[in-house]
Amino acid sequence: MKAAVLIQPGQALVIEDVVISKPGPHEVLIRTAACGLCHSDLHFIEGAYPHPLPAIPGHEAAGIVEAVGSEVRTVKVGDAVVSCLSAFCGHCEYCVTGRMSLCLGGDTRRAPTDAPRITRPDGSIVNQMLNLSAFAEHMLIHEHACVKIDPEMPLDRAAVIGCAVTTGAGTIFNACKVTPGETVAVVGCGGVGLATINAAKIAGAGRIIAADPIPEKRELARKLGATDVIDASADGAAATIVEMTKGGVDHAIEAVGRPASAQLAVSVLRRGGTATILGMMPLAEKVGLSAMDLLSGKKLQGAIMGGNRFPVDIPRLVDFYIRGLLDLDSIIAERIPLSGINEGFEKMKGGASARSVIVFDQ
Repeated sequence: MKAAVLIQPGQALVIEDVVISKPGPHEVLIRTAACGLCHSDLHFIEGAYPHPLPAIPGHEAAGIVEAVGSEVRTVKVGDAVVSCLSAFCGHCEYCVTGRMSLCLGGDTRRAPTDAPRITRPDGSIVNQMLNLSAFAEHMLIHEHACVKIDPEMPLDRAAVIGCAVTTGAGTIFNACKVTPGETVAVVGCGGVGLATINAAKIAGAGRIIAADPIPEKRELARKLGATDVIDASADGAAATIVEMTKGGVDHAIEAVGRPASAQLAVSVLRRGGTATILGMMPLAEKVGLSAMDLLSGKKLQGAIMGGNRFPVDIPRLVDFYIRGLLDLDSIIAERIPLSGINEGFEKMKGGASARSVIVFDQ
């Protein structure tokens, strides 16, 4: 199969022919139909986050099951599925207490003594990234890294649910538990931020403020449900949000991964408000609350993958799209072939557009 391989950090991905193994007892072979380009992939490609190389990035995908292992019970051949990087074991403390996104997923990987899932034709190992390696024509993954969806769902739109939408919407519904009438500010209007805004609208937030320095993204935010938009880079942006909300917001969600954005989220909280950091910031960075913030009941939290329970959440998000509540069409900026992946990441660096999605039948 063809795949986009990261050989060295900071270099373009290389399209190679690689060999994929047969499914083990709990594994699923999926023909990849579509995969979104996520900023998380770019962090690994640029070397900001380490990973054994060579490796195939990509984690926001949907496809069709082609083969299953002998013990697989959750999907069958022919099922349409969405993959999710928060693969779960199902029996650790995090899983049995309903915090599946925190599971380290050790049981969902092949043991070091097993044959690798992906190799080059010469037999050398190609590392699997984030349990998935979806920038490839096929994925071989544990059954607890994918979920069956409604076959009527278009797979190019289903793909973005696997990360951006699950993270953004999960933050609203699971991590923040936004209730109707509460005020939400979203800092950063890329794929995750736009999904967060859309979910806040679905949840009935009374006011949804989108902060982003790029005008095109602020307009997209309005389309997805923002009631107000603001230039996040403008002087006094935090003070403006506090003034327009008469004291600050109930929830501020950082969805870009920059220290300045995290500080903006913390700065716009009202008394008792919660800031949630979603973006992948540089590993050495820290975000904090002052002593006065703590005395004011303000809270700061992370929400990896939106605190999702993806076997339940992803089918519900698919249903939201089919019912016209979730606007995935506006989140997708373009559809490209696998050969256009490097150009897609260059556009991402420019920051003006939302999601690029690789469609494998092009």
